Amino acid sequence: MLRPEVSSVLPSVAAASPALGEPRSQGPRYNFGLQETPQSRSSAQASASTPGTSGAAGDRSSSPSLPGHPPRARPAPGSYFGNKKSNAENTFASNFTFGTSSSSARGNNYPQILKTPLSAGNPQRSGYKSWTPQMEYSATSSSAVSTHSPSVIVAVVEGRGLARGEIGMASIDLKSPQIILSQFADNTTYAKVITKLKILSPLEIIMSNTACVVGNSTKLFTLITENFKNVNFTTVQRKYFNETKGLEYIEQLCVTEFSTVLMEVQSKYYCLAAVAALLKYVEFIQNSVYAPKSLKICFQGSEQTAMIDSSSAQNLELLINNQDCRNNHTLFGVLNYTKTPGGSRRLRSNILEPLVDIETINMRLDCVQELLQDEELFFGLQSVISRFLDTEQLLSVLVQIPKQDTVNAAESKITNLIYLKHTLELVDPLKIALRNCSTPLLRAYCGSLEDERFGIILEKIKTIINDDARYMKGCLNMRTQKCYAVRSNINEFLDIARRTYTEIVDDIAGMISQLAEKYSLPLRTSFSSARGFFIQMTTDCIALPNNQLPSEFIKISKVKSSYTFTSADLIKMNERCQESLREIYHMTYMIVCKLLSEIYEHIHCLYKLSDTVSMLDMLLSFAHACTLSDYVRPEFTDTLAIKQGWHPILEKISVEKPIANNTYITEGSNFLIITGPNMSGKSTYLKQIALCQIMAQIGSYVPAEYSSFRIAEQIFTRISTDDDIETNSSTFMKEMKEIAYILHNANNKSLILIDELGRGTNTEEGIGICYAVCEYLLSLKAFTLFATHFLELCHIEVLYPNVENMHFEVQHVKNTSRNKEAILCTYKLCKGLTEEKNYGLKAAEVSSLPPSIVLDAKEITTQITRQILETCLEKCCYC
Repeated sequence: MLRPEVSSVLPSVAAASPALGEPRSQGPRYNFGLQETPQSRSSAQASASTPGTSGAAGDRSSSPSLPGHPPRARPAPGSYFGNKKSNAENTFASNFTFGTSSSSARGNNYPQILKTPLSAGNPQRSGYKSWTPQMEYSATSSSAVSTHSPSVIVAVVEGRGLARGEIGMASIDLKSPQIILSQFADNTTYAKVITKLKILSPLEIIMSNTACVVGNSTKLFTLITENFKNVNFTTVQRKYFNETKGLEYIEQLCVTEFSTVLMEVQSKYYCLAAVAALLKYVEFIQNSVYAPKSLKICFQGSEQTAMIDSSSAQNLELLINNQDCRNNHTLFGVLNYTKTPGGSRRLRSNILEPLVDIETINMRLDCVQELLQDEELFFGLQSVISRFLDTEQLLSVLVQIPKQDTVNAAESKITNLIYLKHTLELVDPLKIALRNCSTPLLRAYCGSLEDERFGIILEKIKTIINDDARYMKGCLNMRTQKCYAVRSNINEFLDIARRTYTEIVDDIAGMISQLAEKYSLPLRTSFSSARGFFIQMTTDCIALPNNQLPSEFIKISKVKSSYTFTSADLIKMNERCQESLREIYHMTYMIVCKLLSEIYEHIHCLYKLSDTVSMLDMLLSFAHACTLSDYVRPEFTDTLAIKQGWHPILEKISVEKPIANNTYITEGSNFLIITGPNMSGKSTYLKQIALCQIMAQIGSYVPAEYSSFRIAEQIFTRISTDDDIETNSSTFMKEMKEIAYILHNANNKSLILIDELGRGTNTEEGIGICYAVCEYLLSLKAFTLFATHFLELCHIEVLYPNVENMHFEVQHVKNTSRNKEAILCTYKLCKGLTEEKNYGLKAAEVSSLPPSIVLDAKEITTQITRQILETCLEKCCYC
């Protein structure tokens, strides 16, 4: 059986937990991907798992008042928490070795592959070092850490024979207990697969070992590896892609509220096969199983959202700035005023996949409008939402049951139960903030908070957990909360262990005070997760004897005028403190496991809460962005009409407000040819239209005085002019590949933006290609904006009534100091084609080119123009 643990694991947790360090089941845990070595294959599946690491090294807090009081019992020699590093960890380290480095493997043109004990049979490509994040939850604000570090694992499978092109995908975010299934038919370019994977931004991709055999890999595998060079690939035996097992997994693990997904996917064999391999692999690397009826599983087709390919997302700077990836001059940066990691993730996914359902978009816009009109609602909601932790990640950890009990597993469960209590205590304030709302969506979210299960879970927690136990910043504060989380008189031995811990901490504080008196030094007690308790001293107002600390102090480090150090006695007391902590954590963990087994049946209401918090956070972010600029609510019609619209990212960068322009595109006039000199604003204008379209379709207000949009099912751009060394593509070849992708995938509901196509080859061929592409796109009803320097294209307006010429106006200004005429860009869009001639030479003239070079260029241009004209006249006379 693939999953013998699921049916029996919950009762075992409720009854009793085995000794920490004693393995429950098979399989090494992968905290990072490792290449299988020949000697390890037989022992890998039987080796014990390595414990996780707590990870908060360096978090430091000074503690003038140390945690309070309560029993002095020495831990038994055979303490469950006695080993700081388990034998399993040593076994795991010896049985596996790292793969080759990415640079050496890529030198052989091999993709990044990880071979696991689940894979066997076919020869594989070189292995790479891979990494899988710890599942221990860290309560940090969205501003403190990046909420978009890769944590998604995706399984992809393709049909064979006549079913080739039918794709099944399953993905799970290790920070969120949700599985997303997809199945769709794709063409030979696999554009949908690549786009979906780019949106998911996976940490690891799982494929069948039959798809990536050396010398006989499938086209899908080849394309994915070309597009995801920095992603780890893992091969799994084809037998694990089993649709029957996939359906069993869904029946066992899917939360009752989302069980209708069974009806949607029972005949979707490929996504069922993908989810079977995915869950088996995740259990293997995490060394834990999901509790029954604990996962949110949903099916997403490819018709529910607009498609933005990865090249367009990059060109439009939706998430990453093309000049500096560290700054936030992107559409995400413009709109991101979220307060929670979940809200930030939802905003990101919405920008990459805008909605296409007008009713849903208008419901969001109604909410934003109410938030803007009701200040009390806005600030009340923002105050409550900002206190939520990462609910999705919290839920993800709570629904996992470790196969092996370790110190870190115990500490993690205790921490997360405190976080759960903190989260549930915010439900009532959130209800109060929403009670007077009037829009349907906000009222629906308010109604979802009336679920009685929130109260049931909180009541059960409060019978075991102290009312004062709560989330606090600082590792020492949080350690104290975990130690005294469970109420007194529930476990007598726990009470004794906590008194022992308190006495040890008091002894440490007393010892440091005695040392301060002994040496007449201003010593104070400090704490960090890496060092435990240590001594800190600042020497601003004192002079050390002989500029040296007493010899009793060891491990001395100095930063400016601050010293940190310890002593041999303090190290021993820290060890006693750690032993006492391990006993406390173990006994607390036993109580917490029993409590969790009682609340598992009610915990599914947290899915609703997580969805509510992330959506409200995103809507508040939209409203916040509106308060900083004069955005307007968009309408949805069959026309793209923007009155005085401006570029949202440019507004954030510029000191002054950008120049605004009008846009009007209808089905009867759906093709705009835009001309104008260099740097007149053509590319910025094209990007502005796409960004406004995306903002409107995610439910945000847009930067304009008035706006109306037609829903775009696809947004395509051809803007970049870079070559691509990795795919051996010149500038022109890259242009051709991108325009071919647009022509193959565009439909009548597309928005297409093309900037200066054909400039990578000679003028005649460039004009010919542009003309042919324009005529093809004119056969569609797609809204197209085509910026070009080829003025010959403007004559196409005579042949096609749905073409309109526009240009960016410039002014000629006399430069009195240099006695020359200069071009002043107004950045205003006007009707008709540009009348400017030789504006390239004028742009060169104002640059730093030597005047002699510019003068020669003008003479040569005049001669060439005269020769072309004479040749044309001769041909006309001959005819």
